[in-house]
Amino acid sequence: MTFAKAINAGLRAALERDPKVLLMGEDIGALGGVFRVTDGLAKDFGTDRVVDTPLAESGIVGTAIGLALRGYRPVCEIQFDGFIFPAFDQITTQLSKMHYRSRGRLNLPVVIRVPFGGGIGAVEHHSESPEVLFAHTAGLRVVSPSDPQDAYTMIQQAVASPDPVMFFEPKGRYWEKGDVDTDADPLAADSVLDGARVLRPGTDVTLVAHGPTVATALRVAEAAAAEGRSVEVVDLRTISPLDITTVAESVRRTGRCVVVHEAPVLYGTGAEVAARVTEECFYHLEAPVLRVGGFHTPYPVAKLEHEYLPGLDRVLDAVDRVLAA
Repeated sequence: MTFAKAINAGLRAALERDPKVLLMGEDIGALGGVFRVTDGLAKDFGTDRVVDTPLAESGIVGTAIGLALRGYRPVCEIQFDGFIFPAFDQITTQLSKMHYRSRGRLNLPVVIRVPFGGGIGAVEHHSESPEVLFAHTAGLRVVSPSDPQDAYTMIQQAVASPDPVMFFEPKGRYWEKGDVDTDADPLAADSVLDGARVLRPGTDVTLVAHGPTVATALRVAEAAAAEGRSVEVVDLRTISPLDITTVAESVRRTGRCVVVHEAPVLYGTGAEVAARVTEECFYHLEAPVLRVGGFHTPYPVAKLEHEYLPGLDRVLDAVDRVLAA
């Protein structure tokens, strides 16, 4: 099943399970969304549950907040990552704070799906990585699946969560395929919304990634293995809350750590991971924690994005440097 189809199947299961679940977004109904992630859902569940909205992100999120206060579980689609900023005020001043402001009396179980990251050769405002802006905001869960199975599981757990969830989908991976177990009930299993996982064991260095860079990290581990180096790959899954326990356990075994993400390195997710690893694993570290990511510039034009995104060579170089330290 492709990544996009896995999310579609997860949304379908959530709609079937709970009549209070509804989907909202620009062109998600008859068109099935720009990436066809919601394809066929309006036909099967009706336009009162799969709602084509006006082109107004603040209106989408504001309406979802009101619906959540009335007992619904809205799932909003933001068409592209760079379009989320008109809704930034609604997300960071209302959605994230209502539970705290009401002293726990009100929950806002809203999921905001955000196709994010690069790799598709898009025009300006279509390849951003804004996840750290929301991770810095208390009251929001910020998660990003990296493969179809996690996409299927995590979207259902996000919809069922009492917390508002920012669900960042690596759009450059939408067409990649993987095995998906649709028989198991994701809600009967342990939640993966706040748990990292070791995808590939290793002994020499821990490589931490999330979302679109997990596939890159696995390629790096393969290339390093061909040169006699053992790289352990940790998929964060969730950026906030951060599962530092899993990461730290890995770093204590390997003694070295590299963090990779598509967003700019400066003030990025990698900075938080590096700081926490240094605090937790100071006496186990054989070298400083290194970060690999985008540059501190606006996202470039499509023909230059391969220079901007952290690819195999740049991450391998960091692995070489941390092993040489």
